[in-house]
Amino acid sequence: MTTLYGLKNCDTCKKATKWLDRFGVAYTFVDYRDHKPTPDTLVEWARQAGGFDTLVNKSSTTWRQLPEGRKTPGSEAEWKLLLREYPQLIRRPVVVTDDGTVTQGFSDNDFKKRFGL
Repeated sequence: MTTLYGLKNCDTCKKATKWLDRFGVAYTFVDYRDHKPTPDTLVEWARQAGGFDTLVNKSSTTWRQLPEGRKTPGSEAEWKLLLREYPQLIRRPVVVTDDGTVTQGFSDNDFKKRFGL
């Protein structure tokens, strides 16, 4: 089953769940404010996303409000700490399928390709 990670009140996550419902794709939704991803999960997501820089939404209000020193984590440990403290920084939604493939974001065309529709 597909797992969709995001935030309950995120408009993009709502669009993604509506799309999955409309096309009959079974999924589980996990709000990562309530159920924070483990450090190992964050590392795997970053690996598949192309790095922690790619995993993070740097245009978000949360990112802009961070102190400058927090915006340049110097190690994997600092990235994990930052994203555990501020999970809303993760670009949404994160979609994980049974085969372990991780993708981020939502668009109709990308989801059609992702789910073979």
